[in-house]
Amino acid sequence: MKKFLLFVAFNSLLALGAISQNLNPVKWTFEAVDAGNQEFDLILTAQIDKGWYVYSQKLPDDGPIPTSISLMSTEGITLLGEAKEEGHKKEGRDEMFDMYIVKYSDSLKLSQRIKLASGVKKVSGSVTFMTCDNNRCLPPKDVLFSLELD
Repeated sequence: MKKFLLFVAFNSLLALGAISQNLNPVKWTFEAVDAGNQEFDLILTAQIDKGWYVYSQKLPDDGPIPTSISLMSTEGITLLGEAKEEGHKKEGRDEMFDMYIVKYSDSLKLSQRIKLASGVKKVSGSVTFMTCDNNRCLPPKDVLFSLELD
């Protein structure tokens, strides 16, 4: 009986460890808003779990991985300016990286204006980001998106 209880306890700990390795504290949604004149705003929105952060696009070297947007193909697509970011911004010295950085909690909205050549009806790409809480960081992650543009 004692061996059985130890076996159950050990397997329970393994299961909890496996669950904790599948953390997904950031959920992304994607949309394209018609701005007229063959221009669209790509809106990428991250909902960030309490206690977690996503980093800005503009960070110093040797720190966390900055958030970035990549398009699969830029044929027929022109980027108009840089991607804008907004959300619950926290900037200052980060203890984990021992440097001044910008990060977001709760949510982060990225918007990138694009102009389409005639006949382009779809845009695909990915957002790359890194997330940390006050004790640990998860590896950088790529999330794919594909949007039909009408």
